[in-house]
Amino acid sequence: MSLKYAILGLLNIVPMTGYDLKHKAFDETVRYFWPAHQGQVYRTLGELADEGLVSMTIEPQDDRPNRKVYSITPAGKAALTDWLKDYHEQPTLRDPLLVQLFFGQELPNADLLAVIDAQLAAHREQLQTYQSIPIPPRQSRPNDRWLALQHMTLEFGLALEQTYVTWLERCRREIAALPEPDEADDFRAAVRSQPRE
Repeated sequence: MSLKYAILGLLNIVPMTGYDLKHKAFDETVRYFWPAHQGQVYRTLGELADEGLVSMTIEPQDDRPNRKVYSITPAGKAALTDWLKDYHEQPTLRDPLLVQLFFGQELPNADLLAVIDAQLAAHREQLQTYQSIPIPPRQSRPNDRWLALQHMTLEFGLALEQTYVTWLERCRREIAALPEPDEADDFRAAVRSQPRE
């Protein structure tokens, strides 16, 4: 549902074609916390138009196909404002890595470390990507609310990725110190010995 409002938010800044919306606006901003494919963006634009939340005008071009430029309507602005003020439930965390760790008791340490190393590399890369996002310093425009809110969003991404990296580094140290499965206590015996309610 947030894709709809991300698109409305971008169109609230400036009218755009579907192509510009996806490649020049979405991919440079919102995709870091709400990724979407081109087909999803175009499908959602169609739904927004059907709901009267965006309008579309044709701009003729001589040497290329005509441009379809989308703009937010007053109803779209009202819907965006209402959504921005609403409370939204916390998203459910679904992370395959946590399932791998939770049930990885029979894997050799080397296999678990390979899983951790792959995740660590991915999160370090994402952290580096966030660190390289070109955004003016807050101090450069102290009264710019939008810039301040962009910084807050970016700071969340940086903090999240740094937390992942720190946690994965700790997991790596702890897994390296664990006994191998054939040297460890029988985990099934421990489960069987737990009292039942």
